[in-house]
Amino acid sequence: SRLSRDRAEDLTQDVMAVLHEKYSQVTELVELVPLAFQILRYKMLDTHRKALRRGEYNLASVEELPLADTAADPAAQLDQKQRVDRLLTAMTRLGQRCRELFKWKLEGKSFPEIQRLMRQTSINTIYTWDLRCRRELLTLMGGSWE
Repeated sequence: SRLSRDRAEDLTQDVMAVLHEKYSQVTELVELVPLAFQILRYKMLDTHRKALRRGEYNLASVEELPLADTAADPAAQLDQKQRVDRLLTAMTRLGQRCRELFKWKLEGKSFPEIQRLMRQTSINTIYTWDLRCRRELLTLMGGSWE
């Protein structure tokens, strides 16, 4: 009763397949039955090892698990709000070009698309502006993203 009926049937079928594929020359019932039980023993041990490795014997019932608290703690919420406020304040102090660049990056535009939107001939100009804008934003936020 250690195995479910379905698993037992699967093991039996596996044993029959092994007997057919690898031991088709064994035809005597006196040899075939012990061989089948030996293969079955190995298959059962293999199943047991796999279950141990996967942790199937230690599974907890879903009903017993505690529900996750989706609300962040008040300190984390306050910290997040202060970071967003600092970011928004810093963004308003950026130049127009940097604000547009960040807007298009947040919209998911690629650098070549931003290059066309900003009417620049060299993509390296956009890379340089991006670096400078990020540095300026970091400075305006007090030198730290946190």
